[in-house]
Amino acid sequence: MSDVTITIIDREGVAHQVLAPTDMNMNLMEVCKAYELPVQAVCGGMAMCATCQCYIMSDHDLGERNDDEQAMLWEAEHVKDNSRLGCQIPITENLEGLIVELAPED
Repeated sequence: MSDVTITIIDREGVAHQVLAPTDMNMNLMEVCKAYELPVQAVCGGMAMCATCQCYIMSDHDLGERNDDEQAMLWEAEHVKDNSRLGCQIPITENLEGLIVELAPED
């Protein structure tokens, strides 16, 4: 089993360093839920609600947003250039050292 270390900054500005398994087909939203971080994931990871929106703070290349993610972020609030949906970020070894900040809920 191979884990990567990811830093997730919650909505109060507190950084949580978590271990995320690369061999369980998880995504970033599921990792947040597993560590009981405040991500609602209303749609269950289908890129239909933006409640797992986060900002990529580190210099990781996550590839382009897919069409569903782009469409959802087009309608979401608090979107920035570095916004991504956590449910659309699969946990891979390339994410070692990733830093993300959870977007505001309101």
